[in-house]
Amino acid sequence: MAKKGSIVFKCSECGATQPKWLGRCPECGQWNSLQECVEDPNAVAAALRGSNSAQVAKPVPLSTVQASEGERLVSGIGEFDRVLGGGATKRSAILLGGEPGIGKSTLLLQACAHLARQGKRVLYVSGEESARQIKLRASRLEISEPMYILAENALDEVENKIRDLQPDVAVIDSIQTMYRPEMASAPGSVSQIRESTSLIMRLCKETGTSIFLV
Repeated sequence: MAKKGSIVFKCSECGATQPKWLGRCPECGQWNSLQECVEDPNAVAAALRGSNSAQVAKPVPLSTVQASEGERLVSGIGEFDRVLGGGATKRSAILLGGEPGIGKSTLLLQACAHLARQGKRVLYVSGEESARQIKLRASRLEISEPMYILAENALDEVENKIRDLQPDVAVIDSIQTMYRPEMASAPGSVSQIRESTSLIMRLCKETGTSIFLV
């Protein structure tokens, strides 16, 4: 029989949980930051077990690990690749930050187009814009390379699509719009971002996809 979820109170600033509501978080000292959440023990157990395709990590001698610089994914944008040490490595999660409107989405769309031109399978996930808006930006940039667009911000659905499609590269634009449905806190809160990022990092290791987070 499935176990019933329990009520906890999670701090939206530091992510600490408390068994009852308090006016002030004892961990970070923030006032009125505790939010009621339902912890589903079945969901937690499933997450700990991982999916059927997950592999259990085992310690291996460093001397036996095969690594080649040729495995890097080169975007064709010189400065961008230089910052990444010559290109993105496989199974990596890379955070791209900056002020709103600075051009993060445009930069990644151009990088994705170059990778698609090389024959890489690319998935662009947008939690802020519709597929039509992304298409219009691509048209302005004269980008016509084949890539997949997903307008979604429920991270469980994004995870399913990445596992089904198995892309070489995926973009999550942006991480603060993503949310885990089983958590009661709002998208953009510290607890949501922390849990979402943790899931994405595990996803990179299990699927081999390189994921850029805006």
